[in-house]
Amino acid sequence: MSVFDTVVRLIYLTAAVGFVLGLHMMNSPATARRGNQVSAAGMLVAVVTTVVVIVHDKTITGAGWAVLVAGAVCGAGAGLYSARTVRMTAMPQLVSIFNAVGGGAAALLAIDDLVRSAHVIPRVAVTGALDIVIGGVTFTGSLIAAGKLQGLIPGRPLVFPGSRLANPLLAAVFAGTAVWLIAQPKSTAALILMTVAALGFGVTMVLPIGGADMPVVISLLNAFTGTAVAMAGFVLENTMLITAGALVGASGSILTKLMADAMNRSIGNIVAGGFGTGDCAAPVTAGMGSVREVSADDVAIQLAYASKVIFVPGYGLAAAQAQHEAAELGELLERHGVEVDYAIHPVAGRMPGHMNVLLAEANVPYPQLKEMEEANTEFPRADVVLVVGANDVTNPAARRPGNAVSGMPILDVDKAKSVVVIKRSMGHGYAGIDNELYTDPKTGMLFSDAKKALAGLAAAVKTLVGS
Repeated sequence: MSVFDTVVRLIYLTAAVGFVLGLHMMNSPATARRGNQVSAAGMLVAVVTTVVVIVHDKTITGAGWAVLVAGAVCGAGAGLYSARTVRMTAMPQLVSIFNAVGGGAAALLAIDDLVRSAHVIPRVAVTGALDIVIGGVTFTGSLIAAGKLQGLIPGRPLVFPGSRLANPLLAAVFAGTAVWLIAQPKSTAALILMTVAALGFGVTMVLPIGGADMPVVISLLNAFTGTAVAMAGFVLENTMLITAGALVGASGSILTKLMADAMNRSIGNIVAGGFGTGDCAAPVTAGMGSVREVSADDVAIQLAYASKVIFVPGYGLAAAQAQHEAAELGELLERHGVEVDYAIHPVAGRMPGHMNVLLAEANVPYPQLKEMEEANTEFPRADVVLVVGANDVTNPAARRPGNAVSGMPILDVDKAKSVVVIKRSMGHGYAGIDNELYTDPKTGMLFSDAKKALAGLAAAVKTLVGS
């Protein structure tokens, strides 16, 4: 091995260490931003090193450089534009698009290598087949997920005649074509059939999955993207791709398992689809008890004279872009001597960490963000719990069998002395069932847009406390 090759490997190792450190730092909101920067720096080092290797080995010449530069400029420009213009409420859709791009690119790398190589060894054929299958499924599956989140495709489970048979049939097709491709790596027919089956499987897998399961689906597709990139690394014999892809695949798989556990559902059941809608604002059913409506002034009095207040944000807060108003109200209460916390459910919102990111953007102090287990020990001490747009994650029905949220770990907001729920209507959550919290005698309903309601509460509290 030459000195140049040794230096390159050491640099790649350094970049990989940066990825690992970055992921570790993302475990805490306080260090997540720095972790993202460390990971990005590691990737920059890896990309620059790869370009140097290309120049040294002269693997690209002439027009190839024009294509490489054009792709880098377009990709960097699109990423920069997205980062600066996409709203935080649309971040789940953007993550899904990024998953699609990653999976599709990995699949294309494998297809290109299998088509252009004069001789394909069995190991490359196996990893190439896996890359195409996983990358193809990720590409179309992520596009469908983004469409559901954006509202371009209905968020409810979409099932068509014969859809339950489509998935196993498509799986059988790309399993058969994988064997065919391994036996005959230069078979164009096997390559086309496998690619089409993988793309079709991504569509038929995600369409029947409802809006309630989207956080888990995004994590799962993220894991698929990492795995596809790792397979591409094996095809191209690129250590950096293998390392980066394996890290993304492993972390995405762990996150998927954690998210599924937070919903008390198996990953298999989620992939089977058919849970929740995410689109409907259904009226209250006849079996629902009466609710107690409160005004902003009533709630302001409770907040101003409370010792401890806990905010429980949900997708309603994200949709109204009310994170800054929530932070302002929380800061106002703190200045008045009220202890303030924010209880975060793992699947609140439409992607893992959605609420954490929104509140961090509004500069809510990290120590005030409480995960579900810690928050549940604090609710009995709370004088007021302010639920802002959260639904299923606060539903006491989860403690009883026989309904769509049975067994799902929830935030025990009903154990507080008083509960105020800010919602625009009495519509259902993703699971499509009534929230029993709303008829609890200690619960008051403040019907309003979250942004308007929180701003009104802040104004009313200022009037009461004189600050």
